[in-house]
Amino acid sequence: MTKVDKALSRLGLAMRAGKLLSGEELVLKAIRSGEAKLVLMAADASGNTRKKIADKCESYGVELLIGFSRFELGGAAGKPERVLFAVTDKGFADMIRSGWVQHSEVENIE
Repeated sequence: MTKVDKALSRLGLAMRAGKLLSGEELVLKAIRSGEAKLVLMAADASGNTRKKIADKCESYGVELLIGFSRFELGGAAGKPERVLFAVTDKGFADMIRSGWVQHSEVENIE
């Protein structure tokens, strides 16, 4: 299993354990309340969403990780395409963080 596969399967585990919230409003609420231990955003999120979530995470001291496409994130969590997730459990946050890789659909070509 590759590092990418591990990160995505860990996202699925967190969803099945009920420790993952998705959707902009729920994620923002979790950040504001201190419930979010880690926020995950798809690399193909809109510029407006990127700025709004990045600013909110910075204000509240919540780590933000960006990577994967909305289809990869949604698929890993057993949902249709998803742009945002908040991890609400420290153990799952640590586990997902350790396997996360920053990548996008456009990779460097050498």
